[in-house]
Amino acid sequence: MATLLYRLGRWCFGHRGLVVAIWLLLLGLLGGAAAAFSGSTTAAFRMPGTESQRAMDALEKQFPQATGASGTIVIAAPQNRKLTPAEVAPVVERASAIPGATAVDPFQAGGVSPDGRYALVQVQFADEIADITDAQRAAYKKIAQDGPGPRVEVGGEVAKETHLGGATEGIGVLVAAVVLVLTFGSLVAAGMTLLNALLGVGVGMAGLYSLTGVVELNDASPVLALMLGLAVGIDYSLFITSRHRQNLLEGLEAREAAARAIGTAGSAVVFAGATVVIALAGLSVVGIPFLTAMGLAAAATVAVAVVVALTLLPAVLAFAGDRILPRKRRGATGPVPGKEPFGYRWGRLVTRLRVPVLLAGVLTLGALALPVTDMHLALPDAGTASEDTPERQAYDLTSEGFGEGFNGRLIAVVSGDDAASAKAAAERAVQIINGVEGVKVAMPAQFNQDGTTGLVAVIPDTGPTDPATEDTVHAVRDAVADVRGAEIALTGITAIGIDISAKLADALPVYLLLVVGLSVLLLMLVFRSVLVPVKAAAGFLLTVGSTFGLTVAVFQQGHLAGLVGVDTPGPLVSFLPIILIGILFGLAMDYEVFLVSRMREDFVHGDTPRQATVNGLGHNARVVTAAALIMIAVFAGFMLTPDPIIKSIGFALAVGVFIDAFIVRMTLVPAVMSLLGKAAWWLPRPLARVLPDLDIEGEKLRRGLEEAGDSPAESLQPEYSGADR
Repeated sequence: MATLLYRLGRWCFGHRGLVVAIWLLLLGLLGGAAAAFSGSTTAAFRMPGTESQRAMDALEKQFPQATGASGTIVIAAPQNRKLTPAEVAPVVERASAIPGATAVDPFQAGGVSPDGRYALVQVQFADEIADITDAQRAAYKKIAQDGPGPRVEVGGEVAKETHLGGATEGIGVLVAAVVLVLTFGSLVAAGMTLLNALLGVGVGMAGLYSLTGVVELNDASPVLALMLGLAVGIDYSLFITSRHRQNLLEGLEAREAAARAIGTAGSAVVFAGATVVIALAGLSVVGIPFLTAMGLAAAATVAVAVVVALTLLPAVLAFAGDRILPRKRRGATGPVPGKEPFGYRWGRLVTRLRVPVLLAGVLTLGALALPVTDMHLALPDAGTASEDTPERQAYDLTSEGFGEGFNGRLIAVVSGDDAASAKAAAERAVQIINGVEGVKVAMPAQFNQDGTTGLVAVIPDTGPTDPATEDTVHAVRDAVADVRGAEIALTGITAIGIDISAKLADALPVYLLLVVGLSVLLLMLVFRSVLVPVKAAAGFLLTVGSTFGLTVAVFQQGHLAGLVGVDTPGPLVSFLPIILIGILFGLAMDYEVFLVSRMREDFVHGDTPRQATVNGLGHNARVVTAAALIMIAVFAGFMLTPDPIIKSIGFALAVGVFIDAFIVRMTLVPAVMSLLGKAAWWLPRPLARVLPDLDIEGEKLRRGLEEAGDSPAESLQPEYSGADR
């Protein structure tokens, strides 16, 4: 591996103009394709195999006019007044005037509250939510602003606002630039690393958007891809550039320095990136289409970041020359004068106090994980949106006038072989459902043109994400299971959300086992060790548990929620745990590979196990610190969006990276490695014969260069190899 990447690095360095031109051409072509073929993303969630999704699929065939996007307009009269038909009629007219929409007068449909102060205007669109145009959406939202009279708020899925980051990614890039300048002490090095990563993100995102015309993506997919592509792109370039600079300071010629950086640090980047890609692509095993698309989109962006780091970066390094170094270090060789880097001092402290450090770290992370026992998952509703958004205003007004349950209405789909049996079954179903505990009311059925399919609107007592509503859904399904003459299925946005959460909860242990097993296998290949992968997997579980605990404490329990802009605490979005496990696994293995690969490199090159641990931390602590701070800044920037889904993902990833980088990898890992000693690198002989030697530490490359008389020995040794042996 190291030898192959070494040759790739030399070739790209020597053909810098061609490599840069190819990437710029690719960016231009994909950008053009994105402009020409991109489509819209969707907020809809589909869940094949569930009762709610089967019912929706059946409606598309038997009752297509009921499957279009919907909206709810809430009208409220001033205090101590009742609405009049004359006040409501203009709102109904404006809604009906929207192309492809029909609205029902609440005075005719029974949509007026008992006190007469509130009214609900149901708006049905012919097209599904993914096909709603910007003009239709704008006209719908404008209803809340038109004319004097009673208060009007627009809600429903058509009113939902999509927030795709805005300026938040710019904040992350700005913080990354500052960290890079402080890390490198060179504007050229910082700017080159940042531009290299941004070009990779541009290529990945352009390719992603060029596919949105033919592939349905959830609204969160591009944000997740951008978030990860930007973070890992900067980190990978940072890691390789740091090794290149070290090689230059050790006296290597620029092309050789870049080639060896790609061969050694590039090997770590390949496997770090591979873990992220595999973990994200592994989301497809859950069998949920929107999650599969989300994972594959992010995985593709990360893969592009790896290829850019291995090919474009050495070409850019060729253009930079010795300007990659601080001005005072250009032309100089040897260790940087001054006191020993902090990483060495921290490494010696941790290895000396390894037992108390381990106990304190494990107990602290275990305590942070305790709120996980209270975790509740659901698809977010408008009740957790920012208080100044239209959908939240409509949600609160509906709850005020009619009760929480009107925001989470259910739909019982009654399908019969003929009109008579469907009608009889629907009447029986309404009677039964009205007797179920937790149901406020079940409305009389509305039938399609031939009378074979009816829709029964069911209003629960509680809101969409209330755990009691989930119990009500199961109770209704059990109650109507024995109704004869027709098939009855419960669906609607609330029921779909409950089914998605249940399926994701069932898939979570399987996916976690897959990820942990994958980490053990992959790290066994990389490090040719049994205990190092087990230690890495245990550290990953500590990271995941404590991250979940903190996220639950803030977003669900409401502790310090105001500091992150959470107006109303609520359940975590149901796909957050699986997404978080996939991403944090990849990022955790990034830092594991970056740190432990250098420990193994120094051990293979002759250091004692303890000194190899100290040197591995000493060489890479600065780089890992910078990489972690950049990732935290990028992820934390997305916490500024008002969208609760993006906000919670950004918070969880920022916290997870902090815990994994600074507590697990840079504190607990060296403590464990020093305890294990030589046993850390033990591999049974049968496994040693079976497992391929991937040479991530560059030992074969080193020997090959020595045989070629290229004086590599000292260039691959640590700067402080004599310290604290």
